[in-house]
Amino acid sequence: MTPCIFCQIVSKEIFSHIIYEDNDFLAFIDIHPISPGHTLVIPKRHYRWVWDVPNTNEYFEITKKIALAQRRAFETDAISIKIVGEEIPHAHIWVFPNPDILQQKKEDVIKRSFKEEINDFEGNKKKIIDNL
Repeated sequence: MTPCIFCQIVSKEIFSHIIYEDNDFLAFIDIHPISPGHTLVIPKRHYRWVWDVPNTNEYFEITKKIALAQRRAFETDAISIKIVGEEIPHAHIWVFPNPDILQQKKEDVIKRSFKEEINDFEGNKKKIIDNL
């Protein structure tokens, strides 16, 4: 059986653009983002589903912290979260600026292409960290 990719990220066997880390949780930029700054928040210990994580209050407080940082970093109130868990069998929460609203804002304000910004992992990581 192939090791869990998120467990490999936690153990630093696989590189990721980490924006938050404590003893129990890790948050990093998704490599297939649906919008700039799309972040995954995971428990360091392997749990299959978000609902299996014993300290869910702490988990959601960290998710909220990331969402508020994204609001400031990307200058939008439209931050979404998504919990599905079917793609990777390790509990995770998506936190991301709403791509439709962000796209419209970027078209109005910035000439830089959305595609270019969505893949600026280091730049988006820095924006969020600077706003934590």
